[in-house]
Amino acid sequence: MLAQVRSYERSAQLLMVNQFTINLGFYMLMPYLAGHLSGTLGLAGWLVGLVLGVRNFSQQGMFLVGGTLADRFGYKPLIVAGCVLRTVGFATLGLVDSLTALLAASAATGLAGALFNPAVRAYLAAAAGERRLEAFALFNVFYQAGILLGPLVGMVLTGVDFRVTCLVSAGIFAVLSVVQIRALPAWDDRSARAERAGRGAGVLAQWREVLANRPFLLFSGAMIGSYVLSFQVYLALPLEVRRLAGEGESGTAAVAVLFAVSGLSTILGQTRVTRWCKARMPAGRALAWGLLTMGLAFLPLLAATALPVPAQGPGRWALAAVPPALCALLLALGTMITYPFEMDTIVRLSGDRLVATHYGLYNTVCGIGITLGNLLTGAALDASRAAGLPALPWLVLPVLGAACGAALYGLHRTGRLNRAAGLEVALGR
Repeated sequence: MLAQVRSYERSAQLLMVNQFTINLGFYMLMPYLAGHLSGTLGLAGWLVGLVLGVRNFSQQGMFLVGGTLADRFGYKPLIVAGCVLRTVGFATLGLVDSLTALLAASAATGLAGALFNPAVRAYLAAAAGERRLEAFALFNVFYQAGILLGPLVGMVLTGVDFRVTCLVSAGIFAVLSVVQIRALPAWDDRSARAERAGRGAGVLAQWREVLANRPFLLFSGAMIGSYVLSFQVYLALPLEVRRLAGEGESGTAAVAVLFAVSGLSTILGQTRVTRWCKARMPAGRALAWGLLTMGLAFLPLLAATALPVPAQGPGRWALAAVPPALCALLLALGTMITYPFEMDTIVRLSGDRLVATHYGLYNTVCGIGITLGNLLTGAALDASRAAGLPALPWLVLPVLGAACGAALYGLHRTGRLNRAAGLEVALGR
């Protein structure tokens, strides 16, 4: 894997390492923020939800703006601006206790993600050229490594003081900002910018062009299911583990197994899975198989509902840990299959035009889908327990995976995943 990383030019290597550092700084703080707000600061539950919700809303709602700005002003300025803004936001979270300041800091951290996420992916796609599929596979390895290590570092620092965690995380983003300024080469699609300037294209023209790309919009809608399903590692699976194992140390250990399985499997298997899929199937089929794999991931949990639940002891812990861990492993496998092809398909559907804007709108669409999907999943979990039907969620989620997989396969069979936006607009489709 290291040899593969070294085979890319310096800018691509730096972007991969940057993403590891970004996730390290983010995940060493965010899992412990709710505890700080409710415990140390004594905020009511709804206020904690408000602070966290503002961060998510500001990020998901501004992805399109961040991508648009990246296409207009270049990728590097938006990456730097995002890192600087997150430095300020995380430092503020650790130093203030007023609700107004906390909301402002939370909004800043969300906006930061909206600024650099589309720019980073568009930059990597441009820097990797024809090798972008493999580049996104490596990118996901660094991405998952940061998610895996961040909470462990944060747990140690938060054991001292949550403010220490905030300041260390802010320090990481401050260093990252300096590194971007000094070491990341500027990358700018000057021909596209000159064309837009020549015809007086503004922001609304950019958005109209992206919104007219029907294959891209269909693809974005079909891929919502992948995000809803993969997010259950953070929602439905921990809740199921806690339901069976309880809130004590055994429940905490079982939840830790989930995240370890998910992160380590991606780190160890991503590049091999991508290489295997690329050699045997086109992108559309790989995406369909990835969604189907994610749907099938919930079958171990469905099967577990038919087993008697031991009152206590190792048997109960095994029932709480093993089926969810198998589910997490299959979800990780499905994500390994889809992610590089997903990122590559967005570039192809954009026709290499306004790539960051396409990524921004894509993230917004999927973010809205995650929110709605989580609300429905949570409702299904509550309804299943109230009705004494524990199998209900594990029946619905595989259907979602199969439906989205079928939609992607249909787009592949009709050739829509191979058509560039310019052709579609020209034909009026």
